[in-house]
Amino acid sequence: MNYKNKGIVLYDFLQVKGGAEQVSLTLVNQLPNCDLCVGFSVNQFTDINCYQLTSATQIIGWQTLKTIYAFTYRTQFLDQYDWVIFSGSNAPIAVHNHPNGKNLLYCYTIPRFVYDLKDYYLSQATWWQKPLLQFLISYVQPRYERAIKKMDVIIAISENVKRRIKKYLNRDAVVIYPPIEVDKYQWIEQADYYLSTARVESYKRIELVVRAFMKMPDKKLIVASGGSDLERLQSLATGYSNISFTGWCEDEQWQQLIGKAIATIYIPIEEDFGMSPVESMAAGKPVIGVAEGGLLETVVDGETGILIQEVSVDAVVEAVSVMSKDKALTMRAACEKRARLFRTEVFLDKMRELINYQ
Repeated sequence: MNYKNKGIVLYDFLQVKGGAEQVSLTLVNQLPNCDLCVGFSVNQFTDINCYQLTSATQIIGWQTLKTIYAFTYRTQFLDQYDWVIFSGSNAPIAVHNHPNGKNLLYCYTIPRFVYDLKDYYLSQATWWQKPLLQFLISYVQPRYERAIKKMDVIIAISENVKRRIKKYLNRDAVVIYPPIEVDKYQWIEQADYYLSTARVESYKRIELVVRAFMKMPDKKLIVASGGSDLERLQSLATGYSNISFTGWCEDEQWQQLIGKAIATIYIPIEEDFGMSPVESMAAGKPVIGVAEGGLLETVVDGETGILIQEVSVDAVVEAVSVMSKDKALTMRAACEKRARLFRTEVFLDKMRELINYQ
């Protein structure tokens, strides 16, 4: 069978402007004869063929169950495609509806609430949420693992994710880093602020960054993202005029904020890959990051940023103090050079090669 003919990308849902969402749209827009299928989308598309399987919901656990059901029972149309790229945590469940073509999984991460972060999520749950979360884990895990066994090729977005796949699912994977549109990001100037680029969720450790700048009233922080923890952190920072929040940004505002920052800050728990640190480097801006997860593969400590070994408020304070305007400026050329290793063209060439493999 020739797998070059017609393909489709499946992703859980298009709800925020995150890295995984960008990758899915890049694949659909850049691969020939490629359609898109999502559980649901907040966007309307006029230039691509997009299947929407269900409607949006704000209840996270119900959202997972609803999209798993949709991918299980509403994707019989997959048999008309020669190859399918599955991504996300719920979409791979649909693999049983594509028994004869080529099945590729582009794995941003395994479902972390089921595997490596299960204890963390259970510890954060209230007494009534805990049994619901345990039910969700027991529901998702066997279905996800059955789907993984049917994949012809598993592609991990980083060596970090590759190790997780091997540890928890005992499958080998090839690594293809996600595409970064490096040419969209330019060094504009050095303004007077540091920029937090991670989504405002508890596991992204934005609170540590905010608390660090509460101890540095002479240094300015802009938190340039949204998320479920946004209102709480806004309340925490009340009265601190040096800390501001933008919420979700449009592309142009995002590029301007990065291009004018002194440096960006990104210290999540065991990040899968992390696209925004590469976007930061593309604009010649060094990254204050954490020495764990995907940042060990993107940021070169001492050359394109500072990687904190032990994450704490004081460690962030110290790193910001070291990363002065002058220090950041000396890293500009190395940052721009490093970012080009992750450009979109490299990603697409490697993906096309795997799709055409027979």
